[in-house]
Amino acid sequence: MNKTWWKESVVYQVYPRSFNDSNGDGIGDLQGMIEKLDYLKDLGIDVIWLSPVYQSPNDDNGYDISDYKSIMDEFGTMSDWEQLIDEVHRRDMKLIMDLVVNHSSDEHRWFQESKKSKDNPYRNYYYWRPGKDGKEPNNWESIFSGSAWQYDEKTDEYYLHLFSKKQPDLNWENEEVRKEIYKMMTFWLEKGVDGFRMDVINLISKTEGLPDAPLQEGKEYASGGEFYMNGPRIHEFLQEMNREVLSKYDIMTVGETPGATIDDAILYTGEERNEVNMVFQFEHMDLDSGPSGKWELKPLLLTDLKKSLSKWQTGLDGKGWNSLYVNNHDQPRIVSRFGNDKEYRVESAKMLATMLHMMQGTPYIYQGEEIGMTNVRFDSIDQYKDIETINMYHEKVEQRNEDIQSVMNSIYVKGRDNARTPIQWDDSKNAGFTTGDPWIQVNPNYKEINVKQAISDPNSVYHYYQKLIKLRKTHDIIVYGSYELLLEDDERIYAYTRSLEDKKLLVILNFTDEEVLFEKPEEMIYDTKQLLISNYMVDEGESLARILLKPYEARVYKLY
Repeated sequence: MNKTWWKESVVYQVYPRSFNDSNGDGIGDLQGMIEKLDYLKDLGIDVIWLSPVYQSPNDDNGYDISDYKSIMDEFGTMSDWEQLIDEVHRRDMKLIMDLVVNHSSDEHRWFQESKKSKDNPYRNYYYWRPGKDGKEPNNWESIFSGSAWQYDEKTDEYYLHLFSKKQPDLNWENEEVRKEIYKMMTFWLEKGVDGFRMDVINLISKTEGLPDAPLQEGKEYASGGEFYMNGPRIHEFLQEMNREVLSKYDIMTVGETPGATIDDAILYTGEERNEVNMVFQFEHMDLDSGPSGKWELKPLLLTDLKKSLSKWQTGLDGKGWNSLYVNNHDQPRIVSRFGNDKEYRVESAKMLATMLHMMQGTPYIYQGEEIGMTNVRFDSIDQYKDIETINMYHEKVEQRNEDIQSVMNSIYVKGRDNARTPIQWDDSKNAGFTTGDPWIQVNPNYKEINVKQAISDPNSVYHYYQKLIKLRKTHDIIVYGSYELLLEDDERIYAYTRSLEDKKLLVILNFTDEEVLFEKPEEMIYDTKQLLISNYMVDEGESLARILLKPYEARVYKLY
């Protein structure tokens, strides 16, 4: 396995709108980011992933881009961005940007041209199709609810949008589209950006003919994912992108690939294949969802989580590379989801961090995760901002007459705005995020949970993350070691080992709010043990043979 800087890095995702507001307009901005770079450096971060800051009408919070080479006014100017990257590099950190090229905004110049007529030179930049039998061209459902097609009266045709109707899908079959995108990527790389996180990149190749998908009984639309996830030309497109752009720079690339299997991921990330460095996959993020999707809640089974994470750890070992995450701008807060955000918030946040940071792969921290920020419970749908959440609420409550409280409960558990409430910097008004009115309300628990408090408390979640990051930089085994699951069928303890040459790590995690007995497998033999990190005080002399673990306890031992 080749050693590279991006395997050894720890990445921090900044969702700029909610990070830090420098000018009091209630919206985080680039100057606000610059103010907090020393905080990220002190935490130990190597790479900052910046969610979209491009010009956008903000239908999907910046993931609908109207100009790929301009900065959104709310975030600042291009000179602010240039100052940001200079300041990041001055601190020996790197910056990667979001690359959103499955779709553009409907306000992008290309789409505005394509709408003008059927023979416009830009018409083929998007998927325009005539209707079929007085209906849409096919029965695909948008990921944001409803049909994936939008009718345009002027040319009497429909355009495809897998997401919002303001996010028309770009037609990657058109070589001109690909050339334009590669030129745009080169523009940012020449400005010094250190790589890309590629939004839903495995959706860019659609099955020829865009066929209908099998309909479930009683449903008007079908997901259609089998016709656009990991599509027929996806590897050809990514290899072309690598050849034309990526291979010319020493950068880091991560592809967001919903629906990808391990076999897919090996193809995307295999070092000889020249596509991307690593992928985001969602299998472990779907384990607490019912058959009808994320809004159908079901409890997490620890054995399911172990099976999923272990499969990816062993499946990519030596063949590809994992990205390790449990939080991002699309996911609820992990301490509320897989932990206990009440009486054991600190302990369970540390335990979940240990689970992730001790695995093979590149870890990603999402803003606020490092202080144990929690989900939020707003009283009314009017306080929510996320288009996916709002569309779902209206569809379920107004069209299907579902119980409001039940729908709100799903939002409390799974809504994307859980991750988007502003960072809680201190206990002053609006958590120190802004002097104005924040674009989305601050979580009311900011008085107790905030960065200022976390830095001043040596036992805080923040200092634990700092220590985890230092350990990864000190011990090669944490980055490169092979993984093996222990106690596969245990529903309370997650334990695994990491091995590299003659070194071994033992990771022990209690996933419950009760005391649980861990018994060391007999075949595990060692001469010396060293406790690397734990989230409770531990007697160094305690035997590993039998350990009574406290609620949400985490321990990592190095064995010789």
